[in-house]
Amino acid sequence: MKRSLKNSWLDRVSYLPADQRTILNTGVTIASVLLCLLLLPTRLPGMELLHITPDWLLIWVVTWSIQRTPTQSCFMGVVLGLLQDAMTAPWPTHALSLGLVGLLSSYLQKQRLIIDDLVSVALVVFGMAIVAETVLAVQFGIMGDRSLDDIWIDHQRIALASAILSSLWAPALYLPLSHWWKLINPNN
Repeated sequence: MKRSLKNSWLDRVSYLPADQRTILNTGVTIASVLLCLLLLPTRLPGMELLHITPDWLLIWVVTWSIQRTPTQSCFMGVVLGLLQDAMTAPWPTHALSLGLVGLLSSYLQKQRLIIDDLVSVALVVFGMAIVAETVLAVQFGIMGDRSLDDIWIDHQRIALASAILSSLWAPALYLPLSHWWKLINPNN
């Protein structure tokens, strides 16, 4: 019974005309980004470590980047970084860090240094969370309103907590989105 339900869903999506599939895919993609934006300020039990929560937009960018070109990935990272800046403060900018995360994640996939599976994605999210937090720490250092010692101590705590939580929660976002994008575009 379960198998037939899955096949009927696959059949329905595969028989949609190309323009309807594009519209459906765009809607699902935008909805997933909005969900990530809403999850950013949310503090639910089990989603917080040392007052740090998972970086949902970073997880989304890594998931997106694994199946896209470096240019597309960097562009999407910058766009999502600007959206995050709109929710927080424009300095330091998240656009630079998420753009770099998109570029590096896509590059790792194109060089076949990672494969498209759960463990690889969790490891990439872990590493990219540290990269993103380091870029933000460098921007704080350039601002010069805090001492470098304070920035470095905070950076270590924030980067490690963010990397751990983001990599643990990555499958919750990666699995449905990756499956959807493979379903809607089987040639990719």
